[in-house]
Amino acid sequence: MPQKLSRAHFDAESFLRTLRGGTKLVEYRKKSSIFVQGEPAGFVFYVQKGRVKLTVTSAQGKAAIIGVLDAGNLFGEGCLAGQALRMMTATAIVDCSLLRIEKTAMMDVLHKRKDFSEFFINYVLARNIRYEADLVDQLFNSSERRLARILLLLSRYGKEGQPEPIVPKISQETLAQMVGTTRQHISRFMNKFRKLGFIDYNGGLEVHSSLMNMTLHD
Repeated sequence: MPQKLSRAHFDAESFLRTLRGGTKLVEYRKKSSIFVQGEPAGFVFYVQKGRVKLTVTSAQGKAAIIGVLDAGNLFGEGCLAGQALRMMTATAIVDCSLLRIEKTAMMDVLHKRKDFSEFFINYVLARNIRYEADLVDQLFNSSERRLARILLLLSRYGKEGQPEPIVPKISQETLAQMVGTTRQHISRFMNKFRKLGFIDYNGGLEVHSSLMNMTLHD
């Protein structure tokens, strides 16, 4: 899951709310499409509330989840680099509130506001580093270790204070798409993690630090 936008030096949400033109607050119900792979690309989105998944589908119809974004993340910015068509599908996992920013408005503010431009560049670079790590994970690690890493990322271990339960609940089918394996394998791994004390189900999926030790010392 791409890193949440840091607010240590720049409050992106407050700034984006001040934009006078080219923006609109839009609501999406759970499981509804925000945009679909192959559609014209002309907007950037900022997640104010909710959780969004990004999915790529091959020509043979095989789908893979490449990211799950929660509040404080941007997506759809490929249009700023000349991407005419969407290369992925964005779907609301739960009810979402998104700030939709027109391409022209985003380009204008990037040119005029150095502070926001630096913030945006840092965010994109950090996310690209994460995607590179995901690729290495897919190439060299087992499905079990990939699942462990995804659970740690979703619970935000190592980021912004204490870890938190994964809310809302993510289905095993979604986890299977993120890991690149079957739901049956995910079920087996999750049961194993629970028996070993790596995770708990207490009104939500809680991830313990012992799971991190598994990824480091497997």
